[in-house]
Amino acid sequence: MSVLWRVEARGPMAALRPVLAALDAVHEPEALSWSLFEDGSETAGRLDILCETMACAETMAATGGLEAPAISVHVAPLPEEDWVALSLKGLPLVQAGRFAVYGAHAAADLAPGLVGLEGEAGPAFGTGHHATTRGCLEAVDRIAREGFAPASVLDLGAGSGLLAIAAAKLWPRSQIVATDIDAESVAETLVNAEKNGVAPQIVSVEADGYAHPVFDARRFDLIFANILAGPLITLAQQTASHLAPGGRVILAGLLDEQAERVSDAYLAAGLTPAGTQSLDGWSILVFNG
Repeated sequence: MSVLWRVEARGPMAALRPVLAALDAVHEPEALSWSLFEDGSETAGRLDILCETMACAETMAATGGLEAPAISVHVAPLPEEDWVALSLKGLPLVQAGRFAVYGAHAAADLAPGLVGLEGEAGPAFGTGHHATTRGCLEAVDRIAREGFAPASVLDLGAGSGLLAIAAAKLWPRSQIVATDIDAESVAETLVNAEKNGVAPQIVSVEADGYAHPVFDARRFDLIFANILAGPLITLAQQTASHLAPGGRVILAGLLDEQAERVSDAYLAAGLTPAGTQSLDGWSILVFNG
């Protein structure tokens, strides 16, 4: 029987969020996955880190920040079949605006009138439980209700393409490009686009930033960038140059304390602020072209 190892860290959300951000910033981490959940209240959290080996788990348990006195850390083996059951139990349907993100196990919970986004928990799929993804979905729902209807959409750093799929379902005539630096994510986007019935609308390619022929002389009416604060700042000028006149940009993946620096970069690139939202310590910024 294959066994995974879990690092379970419990403590204040304020102490665990910086650890999560540090893990997200590592390009090639040792761990298989990591997730932060509320632990009985909005201010208490549980950070679960999964590893293939005990050595990896012990290394991750020593991650900077987890040694804080307010955080308790427990390392233990976790049978694979138990982890699958736990994953499904811990990932119920999540609503964000008019969208509902769900796995096949939660399909029966999809209420009439919601736009369903189906995808299983896996190495690439954004489940919608993280505040950055929920915030992006809520932001795109708002601009759609305002009458915005893009003909072309870019999901930059798409993961498994959740935001691209949401855009395709909102605007069936739109053409969408989804990119990621990870080949597995690119493949997952295609699988999930097919599963959600929007594959003809989505082109999924492996690209680092805007370094790909798909961007040659091309502008988009809507650009999602749910990545990290550093890359968002680095790509500000290029993002502005690939935005069509009158277009919108939705930025996420940044902590509240990083929002001002990211916003300044997009102001300097010539974009106009059109809204800010904070969810669980994470900011979502909207700009107009």
